[in-house]
Amino acid sequence: MQNEHSKKNEAAWNQMAYDAWVNRFGEPDKAAEKIKKDPIGKISSLYPYLGELKNRKVMNLLGSHGSKGVAMALLGAQVSIVDIASENARYAKELSSAAGVNLRYLISDVLELKQEELSSDYDIVIMELGILHYFLDLKQLMDIVYLLLKPGGKFILQDFHPISTKLITSRGKKHKVTGDYFDNSVEEVDVAYMKFVPGIDELTTQEKQGFYKAYHRKWTLGEIITSVANSDLRILRLDEAESPKPDDKGIPKLYTLIASKNI
Repeated sequence: MQNEHSKKNEAAWNQMAYDAWVNRFGEPDKAAEKIKKDPIGKISSLYPYLGELKNRKVMNLLGSHGSKGVAMALLGAQVSIVDIASENARYAKELSSAAGVNLRYLISDVLELKQEELSSDYDIVIMELGILHYFLDLKQLMDIVYLLLKPGGKFILQDFHPISTKLITSRGKKHKVTGDYFDNSVEEVDVAYMKFVPGIDELTTQEKQGFYKAYHRKWTLGEIITSVANSDLRILRLDEAESPKPDDKGIPKLYTLIASKNI
């Protein structure tokens, strides 16, 4: 089932993603100049958890368009990205070239990484913002994280809080409980970058229906924490954060989970 699920999401992520990132961030050379001016700003929410990056070996799972990877490389890290979408890889490679850094990009399903890639020598493994819902079995994913990390290595997971993605719908100052926090079904949704596709607002409903959909299985915080713990990773901390928007005060919007591989 996971293999079929991944193939559907791969198709969704390979339809005009490159054009969407150009529309969102600019041509790779222009985007690279912005990141070079402030690489820490590009990874601002992750930066407090990363520690010294110089000469650290970092794996960014599902690293998408590579902006975070390039920022970390500019700060001295040896960065690898695994992502299923060749269009993401195209943008990331052009971005890293323009920024003058080396970015190792593997086009692969994370769960199908070759054995030689599971090298247990990464100082840091990062997953961030809208990742876990592409997997139907979190334990299988966390086992991959464990095999990538060296003893004492650090796993950083930063994602949208399940309270905001599974339970509450927000519109300005209005927040309503519209979801089922414990729903474990797979839902069909527009792919994340679709709103950045050039000319998307001018397309007819029928034309929009021609795009492949993505498929998500959203997880509770308890399921996420349990999957990490069950993969022999030691959980060090879990931080929850509200949105900086005044209207969202008091509602958890992000969480950051830090774990390590025991020595």
